Amino acid sequence: MPVTVQQLAAQDSDALRALLAKDPAHNLYLLGLLQEFGIGAADNGCSFSYWGRFEGKTLTAAVFVGSGGGLVVPSAGDGTAMGVIAEALAERVKLKASVGEKPAVDALVRALCALKPRLSKTYRLFSVSADDLGPFTNPLLRLAREEELPRLLPLAAGAVREIYERDALAEDPNFEVRVAQRVRARRTYVLEENGELVFKVDIGSRSQFGAELEGLYTVPSQRGKGHATLCLGQISRFLLSSLPRLTLRVEEKNESLSRIARKVGYLAGRTQRLVLVE
Repeated sequence: MPVTVQQLAAQDSDALRALLAKDPAHNLYLLGLLQEFGIGAADNGCSFSYWGRFEGKTLTAAVFVGSGGGLVVPSAGDGTAMGVIAEALAERVKLKASVGEKPAVDALVRALCALKPRLSKTYRLFSVSADDLGPFTNPLLRLAREEELPRLLPLAAGAVREIYERDALAEDPNFEVRVAQRVRARRTYVLEENGELVFKVDIGSRSQFGAELEGLYTVPSQRGKGHATLCLGQISRFLLSSLPRLTLRVEEKNESLSRIARKVGYLAGRTQRLVLVE
């Protein structure tokens, strides 16, 4: 059966959704992108595209390419199929950032990354359903408000510093705008104690299949007090009242957050890799 690689179009939406839904936990990021933005048309100047590997007429693997390689996200699966797509895109895409299952990201980096990555981290993808949750809650966790942006920015910047090893406030002129957009979209939750914001968490990619939590951050002086455990339990319980599953990427060397996730009820999945080139 012939194997081909081609850009996906609107008529491929159902096939792409069906492929990703075979492993929804490990494809939540892509499922959220697909639900929110659809498949960009090749002829309308869209800033992103999806490419797929076909065996005959059957879609077997796919990759999201944003901004010509600014963000490349592979579908879940081994690296063999993704390697075929990566080789086909080698003259078209220069990878700047990628996140996904490690074998697939490895294949993308080999084919699309001319420079040594500035940052490369391995993660474990944790997932949870309502039946797995423990008894941890904190009803004081609430949505962040726009007027709190000056107090929220240091927490958001702290999360970026710990995850990506960069100073977002100094290096990213659009950082404050993106933080404000998440707040307006009702995707950032905070815990306030004695007039101080001490914890925050963001809802990342979201679709009918579930949502990813990201950017968990506790102010260093407030760590070890159970805030992360109780707040992770609270946001998980709230979201799982209307969604089938949640996921959370935890860096493999972050034993503290791994313990918290397991305590709340999250189960460890397969290894992920994050790569930043620039």
